[in-house]
Amino acid sequence: MYRQGDVLIVPVAEEALPAGVRALPEQPRDGRGRLVLALGEVTGHAHAVVGPGTLVREPGLAGVGYLHLPEGGRVVHEEHAAIPLPKGWHRVVRQREYVPGAVRVVAD
Repeated sequence: MYRQGDVLIVPVAEEALPAGVRALPEQPRDGRGRLVLALGEVTGHAHAVVGPGTLVREPGLAGVGYLHLPEGGRVVHEEHAAIPLPKGWHRVVRQREYVPGAVRVVAD
């Protein structure tokens, strides 16, 4: 497992991918060519992956993402050290927090 700030990245064996993951729409790259896993609402900084690959995401703000890196990649962020990721599939989960009466995605 890998964690950078409020993003958790878990390697997933290809045969263990949930049904329908490959049919989810690909997320576009940002203006800098990165796959953005989470964008800081306050700072504008991003947890992002550089290198070849694709990111798909389940619908909704808290939807789980699945990252496919055919050659591996790196997670980068303006305020954290880069994290190398091995090639393959990875599940991407945003940290959630409890507030009275609700559970929400952590705001960065």
